[in-house]
Amino acid sequence: MPPRQLMLLLQNGSGAQSQQVSIAQAVVAGWTGRDAAVVEKHIVELEALGIRRPASTPIFYRVAAARLTTDGAIEACGTSSGGEVEYLLLRHEGRYWVGLGSDHTDREVEKYGITVSKQMCDKPIAAQFWAYDDVAPHWDQLILRSFVVEDGKRAVYQEGPVAAMLHPMDLVSRYTADGVLADETLMFCGTLAAHGGVRATENFAFEIEDPVLGRKIEHEYQVTSLPVLG
Repeated sequence: MPPRQLMLLLQNGSGAQSQQVSIAQAVVAGWTGRDAAVVEKHIVELEALGIRRPASTPIFYRVAAARLTTDGAIEACGTSSGGEVEYLLLRHEGRYWVGLGSDHTDREVEKYGITVSKQMCDKPIAAQFWAYDDVAPHWDQLILRSFVVEDGKRAVYQEGPVAAMLHPMDLVSRYTADGVLADETLMFCGTLAAHGGVRATENFAFEIEDPVLGRKIEHEYQVTSLPVLG
């Protein structure tokens, strides 16, 4: 398969530049929490819902790069899919970049198989990326948030620091033998607990905030539900 081509805005200390970026591999890292006790608690909660325990923690699911999209709308079968905010790590032309994405997942299929559920839905990402070197010195201060619209009101769905997840270089060292992400690879690096529990979402907005440099990356998308006829 040819690499996925996306127009991205790559921002570093000297400015920002729009580039056509090739992504040959997409990886979703799961169970990436730094606190092993919290990870285990969440695994037990999901087991109660019929979702099987992962084979390892963390675990790395491959998904088709063709699923990546910067569009503001996606389509999904039925009404059981939902988003979850994640920070992204992109390796492009020998350099790391930090971005923002939603691991949109079919929650019913997740009960059958997490690997299959990861492949069921498009993966919305923001078009803007920051140079990793610019945020590495204050990495743990970055904040992730997501929002949903329920009963006509916008509400916080997830919120917390990236410090809740394993450090990106730690994740890479666990995924690759040489501790370096291959060029043209994009990794979803983990998510936060949802306020009120994981559920389907029709409108999903999400952001990553850098309070030190005073900036945000933001994205939002709508979900059109396709009929399930049998």
